[in-house]
Amino acid sequence: MTELPERLREALAARAPAVTTEWTAVPAAVLVPLIRDAEEWSVLYTRRTESVETHRGQVSFPGGRLEAGEPPAAGALREAQEELGIRPEDVTVVGQMDSLLTVTQYAVTPIVATLPWPYTFHPHPAEVASVFHVPLTWLADPAHLETRRREPFGPGPSIPVNYFEPYLGEVIWGVTARITLDLLTLLGMRTA
Repeated sequence: MTELPERLREALAARAPAVTTEWTAVPAAVLVPLIRDAEEWSVLYTRRTESVETHRGQVSFPGGRLEAGEPPAAGALREAQEELGIRPEDVTVVGQMDSLLTVTQYAVTPIVATLPWPYTFHPHPAEVASVFHVPLTWLADPAHLETRRREPFGPGPSIPVNYFEPYLGEVIWGVTARITLDLLTLLGMRTA
């Protein structure tokens, strides 16, 4: 029994610290498409229909659950093709951002990519209500962003949620806003 602390010390020293959740998060990936329109870079978004199972009417990036063993980039490209008709060969993947754990128990991995512009989309009518893009310079303006507090689904303290001011009537908020802010930070257009 006296060797137990030493065994434990060795086991702890041999691994990298990590964060463990009390639930199993569903792996998902989204495509964060960047387009260059009129000499200005913009981020492409979709608004979900009111008939989808989750996140009805919300602004999002194309994406969804990963299939078993599917790499995030492959899943994001598959979902973008299913939702918008974006052909994977038309996309140039730039890289993978840090994953986020959502309050809805998803582990979302954003995949940043460029898309030629103009581009003809074929939105899935049951999933996508609209497709629009917002200039990075507009998104980077702090006057267009606010943080609100929301009550959690269960007991606990309220949580901060980011909201962008409406752009062409569309409100970017929640995880989509968080991914957008992380992208702006990576680009040096805002401080974390």
